[in-house]
Amino acid sequence: MPFSPTKIRVGVLRGGPSSEYDVSLKTGSTILANMPEEYEPVDIFISQEGAWHVGGLQKNHYDILKTIDVAVNALHGAYGEDGTVQKLLGHFNIPYTGSGPFSSALGMNKIMSKDIFNRFGIKTPLHVAARKDENENELLVKINENLLFPIIIKPNNSGSSLGISFVDNIRNIKKALEESFAHSPKVLVEEYIDGKEATCGVIEGFRGEDFYKLSPMEITTPLFLDYDSKYTDQDSKYKVRGSFSEEERKQVQDAAASVHQILGLRHYSRSDFILHPKRGLFCLEANTLPELSHRSAFIKSLEAAGGNIKEFLSHLLSKTLGK
Repeated sequence: MPFSPTKIRVGVLRGGPSSEYDVSLKTGSTILANMPEEYEPVDIFISQEGAWHVGGLQKNHYDILKTIDVAVNALHGAYGEDGTVQKLLGHFNIPYTGSGPFSSALGMNKIMSKDIFNRFGIKTPLHVAARKDENENELLVKINENLLFPIIIKPNNSGSSLGISFVDNIRNIKKALEESFAHSPKVLVEEYIDGKEATCGVIEGFRGEDFYKLSPMEITTPLFLDYDSKYTDQDSKYKVRGSFSEEERKQVQDAAASVHQILGLRHYSRSDFILHPKRGLFCLEANTLPELSHRSAFIKSLEAAGGNIKEFLSHLLSKTLGK
C-alpha cells in the first residue's frame, strides 16, 4: 500500500506467536477496516513463528517500524500482551496503543493480579498456584486442603478462555491440569463461584470523562466452556446490561475502573467479574487488550452506548499521539 505524505501512518500489529493468534487476526482486521479517514493504515502481520510482514513481504521489524508514526497493538496473548512488543516499540520510540510493558505483564499474570486485587480490597476468588514441575501428589494434596469443589483451573498467562476447565471432583483434576499446562507453565486453581458473570470496559478520557465506564455485559456462556468449538453463536454469548440492577451495574462499573487504575493500565481495558447473590462482587481478571472485533463484548457495549469502533479508534489514536 503506498503511503500518503499527508496522513499519519498507523501500523496495525496483528497475528503473533501465541495461542490467541486467530483472535488477534480478527481484531486487526476490524481495526484496519474501520481506520478513521485522517490516518493511513499499514497492515503489519506477524506470523506464528514471529516473522514480521508488510505488504505480503517478510521484513526486519526495524525496517517496518521506521515507516510508521504510531502503532495500534492488536496482538493478543504472549508477545503482544505480556510486555514484549511494548518494550520493542518503546525501544524504537514508536507511540503505541494500550498499556506499557510492566502493566501489560502484570495484567496478563493472573496470580500477580489477584495479589494486587487483595491488597487494594477488591475481592477475588480463593486460589492456589500450581507449577508444571511440581510433584503431582503434593499438588493434589495442596488443592484438596485449600479449596472446596467445584473449582476452576486455568492458565496463569492466557486469555480468550483458552485452557480453562470446570472440575467438580478430584478424579478430573489431572486432565484439567494437563489442559492448562499446555498453555502455561504455571496455572491458577481457584474456587468456583456460582453467580452472574459480567464483563465491563473502561476507556480513558472518552466523552470528557477521566475513566469512561461502558455498560456491563452479562456473559451467558460460562467462561470455563470452550470459546470456539462448543459455542459458535458468539452473538448470544453476551447480553447488553443483562439482568443487573442499577446498583449492581454501578458496582461492576466502579470495580472495572478501580482495576484499571490499580494495575496501572493505559488507554482502555476490560475486566471480568462474578456477582454472587450473597457474597458480592468478585474480580476474576483484567484484559489489557480486549478483543475489538464486532462480536466482542467491548465493541457490543460501546455500540450500546451509541458509539462505534471508528469513534473509539479516533479517540484512541488521538490519546496515543498526545493530541
